[in-house]
Amino acid sequence: MPFIRFVFILALLSGGCENDIEKVKLVTSKDVLPVEAATGLEIIYSDSAHIKAKITTPELNRYVGNKNYIELPKGLKLEFYDDQNKVTSTLTADYAIRREPEMIVEARRNVIVVNEKNEKLNTEHLIWNERTKKIYSDEFVKITTPDEIIMGNGFEANQDFSRYRIKNIKGTINVKKNSYAPNP
Repeated sequence: MPFIRFVFILALLSGGCENDIEKVKLVTSKDVLPVEAATGLEIIYSDSAHIKAKITTPELNRYVGNKNYIELPKGLKLEFYDDQNKVTSTLTADYAIRREPEMIVEARRNVIVVNEKNEKLNTEHLIWNERTKKIYSDEFVKITTPDEIIMGNGFEANQDFSRYRIKNIKGTINVKKNSYAPNP
């Protein structure tokens, strides 16, 4: 009699199982759930004992799989430092993702960069390449300086946003008189 109960229970259990390969992949996929998650995090990037950048984020999720990446779903504040540990620029965004092998940080939604000269960049998408130490975008950008507002579709800059180039420029631009130019 115990053997019949065992077979009956086994039949009941096996009848409820399903081997839909797509569902199995979804449950076992490493890209679905983070391998690490943290809240209220501060990450410091340094080189030769000098702080180069600091990221502050309310939430971080790290994923490992075919493509390793870190997601910052609630945004970030990224500060860049000079060799004297002084903040040279600040980047904030409502969402970011760091593609680890490429050393690329992609910021989205309400991206704002402010430099030491109080020049401000607004865009919806920006990429920071950690290897080249450049920030860039191919989308609409607006740069506000104390004297002018410049808009364009795309730009590139060094990571501290002290030198930049705007593509497809539009807006009101003040042209300073060159001291070497002859007077009219």
